[in-house]
Amino acid sequence: MPRPFADEDEDSGKTAQQPVHDVPVADDVSFVVTVVDGPDRGASFQLGPESPKALVGTSPQANLRVGDRLISRRHASFELAGARLRLRDEGSTNGTFVNGASVVEALLRGGEEVRLGSALLAVQPAGIVPEPRTEAGAFQRVLGASREMRRLYHLLTRVAASQIPTVIEGETGTGKEAVAEAIHEAGPRARGPFVVFDCTAVPASMVEAELFGHERGAFTGADARRIGLLEQAEGGTLLIDEIGDMDLALQPKLLRAIERREFRRIGGSKVLQADVRILSATRRNLDAEVEAGRFRDDLFHRLAVARVELPPLRKRRGDVRLLARAFCRELGGSDTSLSPALLARWEAHDWPGNVRELRNAVARTLALGETPFDPGLAEDEVPPAVIEAADATSVAEVAARVIGEGMPLARARQHVIDAFEVQYLEAILARHGGVVTRAAEAAGVARRHFQRRRARSREG
Repeated sequence: MPRPFADEDEDSGKTAQQPVHDVPVADDVSFVVTVVDGPDRGASFQLGPESPKALVGTSPQANLRVGDRLISRRHASFELAGARLRLRDEGSTNGTFVNGASVVEALLRGGEEVRLGSALLAVQPAGIVPEPRTEAGAFQRVLGASREMRRLYHLLTRVAASQIPTVIEGETGTGKEAVAEAIHEAGPRARGPFVVFDCTAVPASMVEAELFGHERGAFTGADARRIGLLEQAEGGTLLIDEIGDMDLALQPKLLRAIERREFRRIGGSKVLQADVRILSATRRNLDAEVEAGRFRDDLFHRLAVARVELPPLRKRRGDVRLLARAFCRELGGSDTSLSPALLARWEAHDWPGNVRELRNAVARTLALGETPFDPGLAEDEVPPAVIEAADATSVAEVAARVIGEGMPLARARQHVIDAFEVQYLEAILARHGGVVTRAAEAAGVARRHFQRRRARSREG
């Protein structure tokens, strides 16, 4: 039971603000606030009719003292307000956040997550145990401090510890392969190989040979024995990527290999054992594929003993900044390579290409600097250099012009980059038959970049 809320800090002499509205406390209402990540993880306090107020901070008078330099002495207070819990920021230096949003005062019902500095607090009605967490902001190489990602980490930990077949679902670019590899690395087969088979990268006629292997002379062109990917993954994990695209005729053979844990190479008579864990990934809705008859229900149930659904980046509040900085370090950049203004624009972008598009944007920024085609750049922020570059017939022409005019290096370089970006977008759009969605996915940018370019062409 926490100490009564201290109205005055003996060390600072400051007095906590009183609630704007006094709300009677219900007799049967109580909440538990638990530190689920960060300093003093596991610490908790309860608020009820007998102890309706509590202070969180580094002050000795705080009901919950958290040893974090980002937390103020009197950081935030909790107080029962009828059937809800009032959270108030007490003038902290670094702010108080509820489910990723900065607040000065908020009414909580239970189920919210409150971040103070690097500490994450879970608010629950008394009697409900907060959802378990793994380490803050990551599961192996999978990064994300958002609520949507944190919900997955406990499931991923349990899935990794087992060896059950698992299907990883999510939009293109959400990081399904990275999650599969993280599951492998955190599991009992971590010392074994991790092998990826992409159903969309191999012609349908060659999928069986790629997966199971073949003997010499098994078919025209089989000049030597080939060890299949299933055999290469012996003792480890095989990820079947885009399993929803697997040809219907091959699905019974895969099902047989999984159920019996054995297979034969094409043209071979020897039965080989398959000591392999199977993970699958798909961008498709497998339930709908089964319903439509494009995917066998028996194979689906054999593969989807566990299911992990990855959220799109647009729903991962706060993760864009975290991921962008991580990609920046991975690609050799520094902490100053991405400006605060650029990161703020990226946070507001919807990222149709998800994490993959963000990584491409970071790589492009490190190589070319901030360009007019960076995701999140507003229309009125496009500099005149873009219009000039759009009128040029070639990048070489622009380069020759700026060199001839004796422009300063930084300005000249930007003109050439602008011309390159315009011609790149036009070329990749033509390569994909004018289909903006496909071109945008291939380029790793939002569709509106192409639409903006088309609009300018019509105006010209």
